[in-house]
Amino acid sequence: MKTSIVVPCRNEADNILPLIDEILETLADLDDFEIIVVDDCSDDGMAALLADARNRLPKLRVLRHDRVGGQSAAIHSGVTAARFDIICTLDGDGQNPPAELRNLLAPWAGPGASGLGLVAGQRMARKDVLARRLASTFANRIRGQVLKDGTRDTGCGLKSFRRKDFLALPYFNHMHRYLPALFARDGWKIAHVDVSHRPRIGGRSHYSNLQRGIVGIFDLMGVAWLLRRRKVSRPTEVAPDRKPSEGDAS
Repeated sequence: MKTSIVVPCRNEADNILPLIDEILETLADLDDFEIIVVDDCSDDGMAALLADARNRLPKLRVLRHDRVGGQSAAIHSGVTAARFDIICTLDGDGQNPPAELRNLLAPWAGPGASGLGLVAGQRMARKDVLARRLASTFANRIRGQVLKDGTRDTGCGLKSFRRKDFLALPYFNHMHRYLPALFARDGWKIAHVDVSHRPRIGGRSHYSNLQRGIVGIFDLMGVAWLLRRRKVSRPTEVAPDRKPSEGDAS
């Protein structure tokens, strides 16, 4: 299965190289895959580390934003640049174990893959601080009640989807938190996969609970509007009527 692994990150100098090594080890038996690390204008020395790694790792590609765009912008840049049809994403902080990539890929080779739009990882036994876990649980509960997306954890960075289907979605900042609802809006099925979670080794989170809460209110309103305004139609081409020719038997 030809796969592009997209890793959005900013200021993850302590985590990014071990993460890349883990991805390469996990997918070592696959020939057709690439790792695209999207550096969202880091200023902690990560760019130099990635430049060195790119020179020695042929499967690694590095994109760098010229200004901070956020996680959704980084994912969108990586998916746009990807060479392969199946995309897997995971966060650059090392908390999403690369060993779970196998679980993200499995549904695409199974029955019903033709109607599948998104495989969404669902974190089990999260290793974040209590305040962050409580805030995430509350936000997911509110989001689920409003959007009816059937997903208990949309914040997990472990996801997989087809490149063309993702690029057909409406793009906006923070869209990565609403992918189940957006894919379902376009008529696709969502598969949920339980995945493990690890504590952060180095660096720090780039979001506070207050930031997430304020932004989330407006995002939720906008996504709810998008869902109401979308009507899915699957067009089929109508063949022209065939007129009998002179040589046809009567």
